[in-house]
Amino acid sequence: MRAMAYSETGDSSVLHVVDRELPEPGADEVRVRVVVSGVNPTDWKARAGARAGAPTPYPEVVPNQDGAGVVDAVGSGVTGLAPGDRVWVFLAAHGRPTGTAQEFAVVPAQRVVRLPDAASFDIGASLGVPAMTAHRALTVADGGPARLGPGALEGRTVLVAGGAGAVGHAAIQLARWSGARVVTTVSSPAKAALATAAGAHHVVDYTTGDTATAIRAVAPDGVDHVVEVSPARNAALNASVIANHGTVSVYATDGGAEMTLDVRRHFSLNVRYQFLLLYTVGDAALAAAAEDITRALGDGALGVGEEAGLPLTRFPLERTAAAHDAVEAGTVGKVLVDVSPEITG
Repeated sequence: MRAMAYSETGDSSVLHVVDRELPEPGADEVRVRVVVSGVNPTDWKARAGARAGAPTPYPEVVPNQDGAGVVDAVGSGVTGLAPGDRVWVFLAAHGRPTGTAQEFAVVPAQRVVRLPDAASFDIGASLGVPAMTAHRALTVADGGPARLGPGALEGRTVLVAGGAGAVGHAAIQLARWSGARVVTTVSSPAKAALATAAGAHHVVDYTTGDTATAIRAVAPDGVDHVVEVSPARNAALNASVIANHGTVSVYATDGGAEMTLDVRRHFSLNVRYQFLLLYTVGDAALAAAAEDITRALGDGALGVGEEAGLPLTRFPLERTAAAHDAVEAGTVGKVLVDVSPEITG
C-alpha cells in the first residue's frame, strides 16, 4: 500500500511516498481503508518539529490525525464496528507512528466512529481535531452543559473568535445546533460571508469600527461564552464584552503565548478562563465529543464546502507535502487529501 512518511523533521520536503505491507489490526484495533485524510496545523507542526533535522518520535512517521473511510478489518475485542462500516477517525497518529496519510490505517477502536450514511467522507475527514476542540470549548463553561444537543445552549450567547477558521466554523455550527445565539468576529467581508453561511447570527469585522461596541449592540448583557483562538490579542476585548459568570475557552495561542488580564475586572464578573488541549483532555471527554458530533451529523448540522462556510482545498496523496504547505500558509477553509477512491454499490 502507498503511504506518505518522513524520517526526520523539517519542511514539507521531508515527506516522501513509501510502499508498505498491509498492516494487521491488533487487539482493540481497527483497520480503515482511508478515502479522505484531513490536514490540521498540528500535522505540519509535528512534522516540522522544534528544529529541522531533529529526531522523530518513531523511525518513520505517517502524518495526519483525521480522516474518513471504510472499515476493512477489525482486531480481537472490537465491538460495534465491522468491515464495510463507513467511519470517521480522530487522533489517528496521537501516540502512534502512523496517521491517515496512507491507504490503510490501523487505529485504536475508540478513535473510530461510525459515519452516518447521509454524511460524506469529506465531512468525516473535516471533523476530528477541529470539531472535537470546538465541542470541548463549548462544554467547559461555568454553569454550562457538559454535553451538546438541541436546546443545550438555549438562552446563551456564544462569541466565536475567528469564525472563518476550521475550529471556529465547527464552534458556530455546534453552538447553533445547541440553541445558542452565535456572534463571531472575522477580518474581511469574504470571511464574514463564510461565517454567515456556517450559521452565525451576527458577524463583526474586527478590522472596521469598534468591535466591543458592535458586540454589545447585539449582546447588551454581555456574552456568556467565548471560544478563543487568540487570547493575547483579544484579552481586552473579551474583558469588555464578557457577561457575569462568563467563560473564555482558550484552544490556541495565535497572536502570542502571553497575555495581560485586568484582574479586578475579571474578579468583579466571576470570569472563568479555561484552557484546553485535545490531546490531554482524557478519554471521557473525547468519547462525549464523538457521540455529540455524530448526533449533530445525523441532524445535518455539520456541513462543509463553500455553501456551508468551509471551503475545501484538495490534493492527491502524493502531494501531501503541498497540502501541509497550504495549511501552514493559512489557507481558508479545510485542506483535504484524497487517498483512495470511494467505493459505491
